[in-house]
Amino acid sequence: MQQPLSEHLFTQIVNFRRDLHIHPELSYEEYRTQEQIAKYLDNLGVPHRKAANTGIIAEFPGEIADAPRVVLRADTDALPIVEETGLSFASQNHGVMHACGHDGHTSMLLGAASLLAEEKNRKIPVRLIFQPAEEKANGAKDMIADGALDNAAMVFGGHIDRHYPLGTIVVSKGVVNASSDKFTITIDGQGGHAARPHETIDAVVVGSLLVMALQTIVSREVNPAHPSVVTVGHFDAGSAHNVIAAQARLSGTIRSQDQEVREMLQTSIKRISASIGQLHGANIECEITEGTPPVNNPADMVALCERAAAQVVTEDNVKELEVANMGGEDFGDYMAIVPGCYVRFGSIIAEQTPHPAHSSKFDFDERVLGIGAAYYKAIARVASEEIMKTLGD
Repeated sequence: MQQPLSEHLFTQIVNFRRDLHIHPELSYEEYRTQEQIAKYLDNLGVPHRKAANTGIIAEFPGEIADAPRVVLRADTDALPIVEETGLSFASQNHGVMHACGHDGHTSMLLGAASLLAEEKNRKIPVRLIFQPAEEKANGAKDMIADGALDNAAMVFGGHIDRHYPLGTIVVSKGVVNASSDKFTITIDGQGGHAARPHETIDAVVVGSLLVMALQTIVSREVNPAHPSVVTVGHFDAGSAHNVIAAQARLSGTIRSQDQEVREMLQTSIKRISASIGQLHGANIECEITEGTPPVNNPADMVALCERAAAQVVTEDNVKELEVANMGGEDFGDYMAIVPGCYVRFGSIIAEQTPHPAHSSKFDFDERVLGIGAAYYKAIARVASEEIMKTLGD
């Protein structure tokens, strides 16, 4: 498809993306990233301020100064991954990588800032928020506490997605991201000599039983119509081959798209942990930390995004999610306060094996940056028109 940005602006945001990719920063460490965003906005003459320590909030005033804002959001943090892409602009910060496209999200929104800076006679103010720590699932809450949604009417965001072809924008009604909670289970047994297991309470055995038992929650307790995940991602126990471990620690994630199911999963994990502890005489503590809620796109916001997306990629290229997405996203924290919509930007690189997000080989077709920038400008305009109707009433 034809690039919606001028060659100059497209090159500018591609270069910005590559600079961020070379210099990725983990959650709450995005100081250089923050500085580079601020410089870009300074060059445009856009007022902005620091927020949530390593975030940025930029304001585009409107003629109706006290009107509720349209808010556009990008995330800025990277992941603790050793990059293996072989790109000429690969990470120079060993062990840290932009493996989820946040360098692209930031560059898209800065491209939109350039487009918005050219607009004349804007009626409704537009706010851009560059959020840290999405991967920690805390950044949105911190930005909200620092005023990101003050006097906000609607909030919009999106994610680069290697499951869809370049030139498509995925806009779906209903749940588009699952809730994401964390559990930690600590097992306190009785250690001893590996040759005398009868004198011990083996934390490895207890933990192994727990891993297997937890897998039955989704398969046997949840209605198959409700997508859910319980995954043990970490199991730590033991110190030597001939010593029975006294302690073990398991941690993992809980994903669901329904609040009742979310609560049931948490209750089941606690019940199974306590039961297995009692069965084997081990003391088990189960701690569940609630993370992000589901991202649930309401129909009226979806309609606005479909209009905006069609202006950029044509109506035929506005798609719906093909399968349930169980990834977490703290954009749901914004939408718990004001209405909004979260979309996905197709970015498959032609004739290349698509590597998933959070992979050491993750990359995307950079032409998506122009599509995202144009979309954000379009949704700002469409949403502003909707707010004007409300003010007119």
